[in-house]
Amino acid sequence: MRYRRAAVPGATYFITANLADRTSSLLLSQIAVFRAAVQHVKARHHFHIDAMAVMPDHFHLLMTLPEGDANFSVRVGTIKSTFSRHLPKTEHEGSSRMAKRERGIWQRRFWEHLIRDDNDFARHVDYIHFNPVKHGFVQRASEWPHSSIHRYIAGGLMGRDWATSIMVQDLERNDVGQMSRAQPTKWPMGAA
Repeated sequence: MRYRRAAVPGATYFITANLADRTSSLLLSQIAVFRAAVQHVKARHHFHIDAMAVMPDHFHLLMTLPEGDANFSVRVGTIKSTFSRHLPKTEHEGSSRMAKRERGIWQRRFWEHLIRDDNDFARHVDYIHFNPVKHGFVQRASEWPHSSIHRYIAGGLMGRDWATSIMVQDLERNDVGQMSRAQPTKWPMGAA
Protein backbone atom coordinates (compact mmCIF):
# COMPACT_ATOMS: atom_id res chain seq x y z
CA MET A 1 0.00 0.00 0.00
CA ARG A 2 1.27 3.46 -0.88
CA TYR A 3 0.60 6.17 1.70
CA ARG A 4 -0.23 9.69 0.60
CA ARG A 5 1.63 12.43 2.35
CA ALA A 6 1.35 16.15 1.82
CA ALA A 7 4.51 17.53 0.23
CA VAL A 8 4.75 21.32 0.35
CA PRO A 9 8.23 22.82 -0.08
CA GLY A 10 9.34 25.02 2.82
CA ALA A 11 6.33 24.05 4.92
CA THR A 12 6.04 23.24 8.62
CA TYR A 13 5.14 19.68 9.64
CA PHE A 14 4.07 18.08 12.90
CA ILE A 15 5.67 14.64 13.26
CA THR A 16 5.11 11.84 15.76
CA ALA A 17 7.28 8.72 15.67
CA ASN A 18 6.84 5.78 18.06
CA LEU A 19 9.08 2.99 19.22
CA ALA A 20 7.90 -0.49 18.27
CA ASP A 21 7.75 -1.39 21.97
CA ARG A 22 5.39 1.20 23.44
CA THR A 23 6.33 0.08 26.99
CA SER A 24 9.98 0.93 26.40
CA SER A 25 11.77 3.98 27.76
CA LEU A 26 14.63 3.63 25.28
CA LEU A 27 14.44 7.22 24.04
CA LEU A 28 15.06 8.53 27.56
CA SER A 29 17.66 5.96 28.56
CA GLN A 30 19.51 6.78 25.33
CA ILE A 31 18.66 10.49 25.17
CA ALA A 32 22.24 11.53 24.34
CA VAL A 33 22.26 9.15 21.36
CA PHE A 34 18.87 10.45 20.22
CA ARG A 35 19.94 14.10 20.50
CA ALA A 36 23.12 13.35 18.57
CA ALA A 37 21.06 11.65 15.86
CA VAL A 38 18.79 14.70 15.53
CA GLN A 39 21.77 17.08 15.36
CA HIS A 40 23.47 14.85 12.77
CA VAL A 41 20.37 14.92 10.57
CA LYS A 42 19.94 18.69 11.00
CA ALA A 43 23.53 19.20 9.82
CA ARG A 44 23.06 17.03 6.72
CA HIS A 45 19.41 17.75 5.86
CA HIS A 46 18.73 21.22 7.16
CA PHE A 47 15.47 21.98 8.97
CA HIS A 48 14.35 24.17 11.85
CA ILE A 49 13.00 22.65 15.07
CA ASP A 50 10.04 24.84 15.98
CA ALA A 51 9.05 22.63 18.94
CA MET A 52 9.98 19.17 20.18
CA ALA A 53 9.37 16.83 23.10
CA VAL A 54 11.03 13.46 23.60
CA MET A 55 8.97 11.00 25.61
CA PRO A 56 10.05 7.51 26.78
CA ASP A 57 8.58 5.70 23.75
CA HIS A 58 7.89 8.43 21.16
CA PHE A 59 8.78 11.92 20.08
CA HIS A 60 6.85 14.89 18.73
CA LEU A 61 8.56 17.30 16.38
CA LEU A 62 7.38 20.48 14.72
CA MET A 63 9.82 21.11 11.87
CA THR A 64 10.06 23.75 9.18
CA LEU A 65 11.83 22.75 5.99
CA PRO A 66 14.01 25.00 3.84
CA GLU A 67 12.46 26.81 0.87
CA GLY A 68 12.10 24.48 -2.09
CA ASP A 69 12.40 21.32 0.03
CA ALA A 70 9.42 19.11 0.92
CA ASN A 71 11.19 15.94 1.97
CA PHE A 72 10.35 15.61 5.64
CA SER A 73 10.28 11.80 5.26
CA VAL A 74 14.02 11.57 4.64
CA ARG A 75 14.64 13.59 7.80
CA VAL A 76 12.39 11.46 10.01
CA GLY A 77 13.70 8.23 8.49
CA THR A 78 17.29 9.34 8.94
CA ILE A 79 16.72 10.35 12.57
CA LYS A 80 15.23 6.92 13.25
CA SER A 81 17.93 4.98 11.40
CA THR A 82 20.82 7.02 12.82
CA PHE A 83 19.53 6.48 16.35
CA SER A 84 19.08 2.74 15.71
CA ARG A 85 22.55 2.27 14.21
CA HIS A 86 24.17 3.65 17.36
CA LEU A 87 22.49 1.20 19.73
CA PRO A 88 23.58 -2.34 20.57
CA LYS A 89 21.40 -5.04 19.02
CA THR A 90 19.18 -6.34 21.82
CA GLU A 91 15.71 -6.23 20.23
CA HIS A 92 13.87 -9.15 18.63
CA GLU A 93 14.09 -9.08 14.85
CA GLY A 94 11.31 -10.85 13.02
CA SER A 95 11.83 -12.34 9.56
CA SER A 96 9.93 -9.47 7.91
CA ARG A 97 12.17 -6.88 9.53
CA MET A 98 15.30 -8.87 8.76
CA ALA A 99 14.31 -9.10 5.08
CA LYS A 100 13.94 -5.31 5.00
CA ARG A 101 17.14 -4.79 7.02
CA GLU A 102 15.20 -3.09 9.82
CA ARG A 103 16.22 -3.19 13.46
CA GLY A 104 12.75 -3.39 14.95
CA ILE A 105 13.29 -0.44 17.29
CA TRP A 106 10.76 1.88 15.64
CA GLN A 107 7.27 1.43 14.30
CA ARG A 108 7.56 1.43 10.52
CA ARG A 109 5.32 4.40 9.93
CA PHE A 110 5.13 7.80 11.54
CA TRP A 111 2.38 10.38 11.84
CA GLU A 112 2.70 13.60 9.85
CA HIS A 113 0.48 16.66 9.64
CA LEU A 114 1.02 19.67 7.39
CA ILE A 115 0.61 22.87 9.42
CA ARG A 116 -2.04 25.03 7.75
CA ASP A 117 -1.87 28.40 9.50
CA ASP A 118 -0.77 30.28 12.64
CA ASN A 119 -3.59 28.83 14.74
CA ASP A 120 -2.69 25.28 13.68
CA PHE A 121 0.96 26.04 14.47
CA ALA A 122 0.03 27.35 17.96
CA ARG A 123 -2.16 24.31 18.70
CA HIS A 124 0.67 21.92 17.84
CA VAL A 125 3.30 23.85 19.82
CA ASP A 126 0.95 23.65 22.81
CA TYR A 127 0.26 19.96 22.23
CA ILE A 128 3.98 19.13 22.10
CA HIS A 129 4.81 21.08 25.25
CA PHE A 130 1.80 19.75 27.14
CA ASN A 131 2.46 16.10 26.25
CA PRO A 132 4.63 15.22 29.31
CA VAL A 133 1.90 16.61 31.60
CA LYS A 134 -0.82 14.77 29.69
CA HIS A 135 1.05 11.47 30.15
CA GLY A 136 1.51 12.15 33.88
CA PHE A 137 5.31 12.39 33.86
CA VAL A 138 5.38 15.89 35.39
CA GLN A 139 3.01 18.32 37.08
CA ARG A 140 4.13 21.29 34.95
CA ALA A 141 5.34 21.29 31.36
CA SER A 142 8.46 23.23 32.38
CA GLU A 143 9.55 20.32 34.60
CA TRP A 144 10.13 18.02 31.59
CA PRO A 145 13.82 18.24 30.64
CA HIS A 146 13.44 16.85 27.11
CA SER A 147 11.32 19.61 25.61
CA SER A 148 11.76 22.79 23.62
CA ILE A 149 9.54 24.55 26.17
CA HIS A 150 12.72 25.74 27.89
CA ARG A 151 13.67 27.72 24.78
CA TYR A 152 10.17 29.26 24.72
CA ILE A 153 10.42 30.19 28.41
CA ALA A 154 13.90 31.69 27.95
CA GLY A 155 12.60 33.71 25.01
CA GLY A 156 9.67 35.05 27.04
CA LEU A 157 7.07 33.28 24.86
CA MET A 158 5.77 31.12 27.73
CA GLY A 159 5.76 31.38 31.48
CA ARG A 160 7.35 28.73 33.69
CA ASP A 161 3.89 27.87 35.08
CA TRP A 162 2.27 27.35 31.66
CA ALA A 163 0.51 24.00 31.37
CA THR A 164 -0.03 22.28 34.68
CA SER A 165 -1.65 18.95 35.47
CA ILE A 166 -4.84 20.88 36.36
CA MET A 167 -5.20 21.59 32.65
CA VAL A 168 -5.55 17.88 31.90
CA GLN A 169 -9.27 18.12 32.65
CA ASP A 170 -9.58 21.08 30.28
CA LEU A 171 -7.63 19.25 27.60
CA GLU A 172 -9.92 16.25 27.90
CA ARG A 173 -12.96 18.52 27.48
CA ASN A 174 -11.60 20.71 24.70
CA ASP A 175 -9.41 20.60 21.64
CA VAL A 176 -5.62 21.00 21.84
CA GLY A 177 -4.73 24.67 22.09
CA GLN A 178 -8.05 25.54 23.74
CA MET A 179 -6.85 24.94 27.30
CA SER A 180 -8.00 27.52 29.81
CA ARG A 181 -5.45 30.22 30.53
CA ALA A 182 -5.46 33.98 30.96
CA GLN A 183 -4.49 34.56 27.33
CA PRO A 184 -4.30 31.96 24.59
CA THR A 185 -0.89 31.37 23.11
CA LYS A 186 -0.45 33.13 19.78
CA TRP A 187 2.61 31.95 17.93
CA PRO A 188 3.53 33.44 14.61
CA MET A 189 4.70 30.50 12.51
CA GLY A 190 8.42 29.95 13.05
CA ALA A 191 8.54 32.27 16.09
CA ALA A 192 10.75 30.07 18.23
